[in-house]
Amino acid sequence: MDLWANSKRSARPREYLNLALTRALAPATIHRGSFDRIVVRRRDFLQIAGVTATVGFASGCAVRSNAVSGTSSPPTPSSAASASPGHVSLNLAVPRISWERVIRTTVGLRPHRDSGFVLKPEKFGEKLVIHDYGFGGAGMSLAWGSGAIAAEMALEHNERKAAVLGCGSAGLTAARQLQRRGFEVTVYAMTVPPDTTSNMSYAGFTPTTALIANEQRTPAWDVQFRRAAEISYRQLQLLAGAPGWGVYWIDSFNATDELNEQRPSEREDDLLPESMRPERDREVFGPGEHPFPTRYAVRTSSLAIEPSIYLDKLVADFLLFGGKIVIRKFDTPRDLTSIPEFLVVNCTGLGSKTLFNDTELVPIKGQLTLCIPQPEVKYRAFGRLRNSAVAASISPRSDGIVVGNMMERDNWSLDPNPDVRQQNMDAAIQFFAVMRARSGRVAPLDRTGQPAPRSQPFAYVRPA
Repeated sequence: MDLWANSKRSARPREYLNLALTRALAPATIHRGSFDRIVVRRRDFLQIAGVTATVGFASGCAVRSNAVSGTSSPPTPSSAASASPGHVSLNLAVPRISWERVIRTTVGLRPHRDSGFVLKPEKFGEKLVIHDYGFGGAGMSLAWGSGAIAAEMALEHNERKAAVLGCGSAGLTAARQLQRRGFEVTVYAMTVPPDTTSNMSYAGFTPTTALIANEQRTPAWDVQFRRAAEISYRQLQLLAGAPGWGVYWIDSFNATDELNEQRPSEREDDLLPESMRPERDREVFGPGEHPFPTRYAVRTSSLAIEPSIYLDKLVADFLLFGGKIVIRKFDTPRDLTSIPEFLVVNCTGLGSKTLFNDTELVPIKGQLTLCIPQPEVKYRAFGRLRNSAVAASISPRSDGIVVGNMMERDNWSLDPNPDVRQQNMDAAIQFFAVMRARSGRVAPLDRTGQPAPRSQPFAYVRPA
């Protein structure tokens, strides 16, 4: 090798290493964002690794270059990222969104209360009912924490046999928290997974979604919320990546033409402590550094939950620890006298409107359209074209790519809204067709004349 010969072999291993690294890294993509991430092509990395190993061995490992020492400076927050000229920083597969790939549209009704969730005990004759419901769009996010608080309330009762009403996310996690504290638990429910409201959710750690009217917050409620959020966040972290749970970390990209520089602590919504805000891990990609059809792309990290996998695992876990499930319906609190348990945890969601006469409960209708899964798409994205009134959004799951969402207050219908589906799909088709065009590939048209892009990794290089 000429480079090795020119270095005079045994004389200057440090100089050789520096020269080799400089030449190897020259064509590579380097991006330093708010968290100093370096991206290097695999071939370049293997070349560098080979050079490093050779020189380290030749010099008796006595010389170590800072460039490959593994040390790094602490992350520096910044609102804009810089990249090496001539290269993009992100390599993303483009979602294939088209009407031919739609496999289903689902509807779920979120149980919302303007004054927030209910988490408290209440006496009904000889029965003690601990209410644990009303989480709006935050049910999957807060369930482990609210279940833990409900179980702690149950410990103040002498009974160690408990009934849980409801077999969605709130009911199953409350049942598991009771089991962890030594209770014998029976779940009573009208429906079980995969037919619960929780199965229809977008699912992720979104603990403030459709949760409470800001003006109705109280200091006591805030304390209870934060404790539930902290417990849930820790539990979901422990489940992330665990076999069979369907919980994992995922990058989320907000594609936008304008950056919001407002600090999270300055926002009106200060419910979440700083440690749980996704903006803590925030990275901004500027023009030419990302494949989206907007000036900027802001990356954050978030916890994702796959409802079908997660809820089936919760059921299996509950049964494994001796739990029982009984299919039945309760119409009035008087019906509770027919079950043997004196301790009852109520996780019926919207069912509490009639069962316990909670007139404040209203549904917030959600609707998701799913396309055929794409395993190569491993990120969430949200963005809007300049001429579009509707934002496009996708979230990949193993059971399909989720397109769009909706939040419609006081709508009890479980029928999909065709207009919402049309708007969400059209926005996604157009947005990701432009994203594909930016990669230098022409998107084919489907039979309706709409772009129907095929998935290939984004490999766009900014023109000089």
